[in-house]
Amino acid sequence: MKPLWACPRCGRAFANQNQTHTCAPVAELGERLAGVPPDVVALFERFRALIERCGPVTVLPEKTRIAFQVRMSFAVAIPRRRWLDGHLVLARRVEDERFRRIETYSPRNHAHLFRVSVLAELDERFAELVAEAYQVGAQRHLTS
Repeated sequence: MKPLWACPRCGRAFANQNQTHTCAPVAELGERLAGVPPDVVALFERFRALIERCGPVTVLPEKTRIAFQVRMSFAVAIPRRRWLDGHLVLARRVEDERFRRIETYSPRNHAHLFRVSVLAELDERFAELVAEAYQVGAQRHLTS
């Protein structure tokens, strides 16, 4: 695969040259989680652990979300007061009760929106979906 392109203004890396983005500064993770209730931080940390067990990942704490990237962003977490919202990008549509909505961007990019409020929802089935999303982030779905 070709090397990542780095935006000359903000320095963020992307799989595609001149990728559309906001050039917004990335915060420190601790800053982004400041004031988030401890039970929601625990949900975020479990979600992050599921992602990190898949392999190396860049964590991008942005103003409104925390994105996870390999070559492309494949997962997002949005800490709320009582739960964790987010999405996983999968190469196929997965009909599962844990997904509130599925947004299709292209035949091989489907954002699966979720909301979790207890750690038990981040189970091994969810971990399998995270691993599948990680492969999308690495763009391995483009070569299979």
